[in-house]
Amino acid sequence: MEIILLKDIEKVGEKHTVVTVKDGYGRNYLIPQGFALVANKSNRDKLDDLKRKEAEVEAKVIAEFQVIADKVKDVILKIGAKAGTSGKLFGSVTNVQIAAALKDQVGIEIERRKILIEDDIKELGTYTATLDLHKKVDAKVQFEVVAE
Repeated sequence: MEIILLKDIEKVGEKHTVVTVKDGYGRNYLIPQGFALVANKSNRDKLDDLKRKEAEVEAKVIAEFQVIADKVKDVILKIGAKAGTSGKLFGSVTNVQIAAALKDQVGIEIERRKILIEDDIKELGTYTATLDLHKKVDAKVQFEVVAE
């Protein structure tokens, strides 16, 4: 069965491509879940229009995320944490605290799962986190962990 994918599906294909799958998989899973359309003549004709519309929406989303990336580029967030006299933290700084600091200090709400921290932060100092806003837009935000 030939279908047009409406989403990227691992081990099947990418969005807006025509692929051949087994009849049962297409009929019982992909089409009812809204992941695909039957690749008949009318749907193939609509494919170009669908690509154009989604490209416009994608451009708007990327522009919004680029504005957010530009806002956080030069900002250094201050995150307070309890620390001992040697500078070691009682606990660690997580992406939840960075998300809260972004909301309080910059006014930007970012889902905590989109904030990536490379290493565990267990000492006072300055660090960098990556904001995975979109696959085409990544932003780096610097934050300083200070003793409360």
